[in-house]
Amino acid sequence: MTGAAGGSALIANTGLSTGTARNQIPLSAIAHFEKSTAPLMVNHQGQFPAVTITYNLKPDATLQQASTEILRAVAELHLPDSVHAEFAGDAKDYAGAADSQLILIVAALIAVYIVLGVLYESLIHPLTIISTLPSAGLGALFALRIAGMELTVIALIGIILLIGIVKKNGIMLVDFALEGERQRGLPPDRAIFDACVERFRPILMTTLAALFGAIPLVVATGPGSELRRPLGITIIGGLLLSQVLTLYTTPVIYLLLDRLRRRLRRGRAAPPPKKASPHHAAADYSGFAAKRLKGRRWIVWIWVAFVESKTRFRLGWLVQRRSAR
Repeated sequence: MTGAAGGSALIANTGLSTGTARNQIPLSAIAHFEKSTAPLMVNHQGQFPAVTITYNLKPDATLQQASTEILRAVAELHLPDSVHAEFAGDAKDYAGAADSQLILIVAALIAVYIVLGVLYESLIHPLTIISTLPSAGLGALFALRIAGMELTVIALIGIILLIGIVKKNGIMLVDFALEGERQRGLPPDRAIFDACVERFRPILMTTLAALFGAIPLVVATGPGSELRRPLGITIIGGLLLSQVLTLYTTPVIYLLLDRLRRRLRRGRAAPPPKKASPHHAAADYSGFAAKRLKGRRWIVWIWVAFVESKTRFRLGWLVQRRSAR
């Protein structure tokens, strides 16, 4: 150690000075140090230090493709267990939205099924109406594929809108067919055929009205138009394909489910009651009389217990009143 007595001391090879040099140990005796660059701050994610790597997408690349390539590259690095890689920001939001899309669609279908089941008081006919929805979803996916767009949250909103727009086609057909069966006594095949003929014009008019309403979303060029364009494309694609397939698939599914309903009803039908002999009839009557008499005994016992408790209460009240006097 160097320095003068009573003056400031400089610890060797450290650049650190103290007020006195007595009984001081140089830092190099217990540690190794060197000059280098270090970050001004250490970012944390949760309780662990984290390093964020940002990236941009090519014009012809999608976020899903980039996420898949990143996961593949991370798997090839064979990182140790102490290093963990995960997405953040837009990529994390996209992964969370992709996981919740199926849940949202299933929840919407369950809600539609419950409402239609209450409306028609049946568990079979709501399935006929819901059968029109897969064609709409398939048409929306085809339209997005042709337009070269992703299945974003806005496109998912368009698919959920299609659930409410397209199911009205099945409602028109099933409602008219059920009315023909119940009011006019038509067989199921004739009732659904008349429904397709009579309801073709209303179905076409409502579909074209919704389709033309979605065209401005596709052809718009103002600010924010690229955000609304997937919504219009999903609606138009879903309506076109559902309009073509509804009049073919709905009657087939209606007849199949009607046959299934009739078959289940036959299976649940109870066998005809057997003719009871006079001896069994007498035994049944005697058993019924015994049960009825037993029930009456329970009623009499309850009545007696009630009257007895009421009498005891009145006697106790009179005794307390006399003692008070």
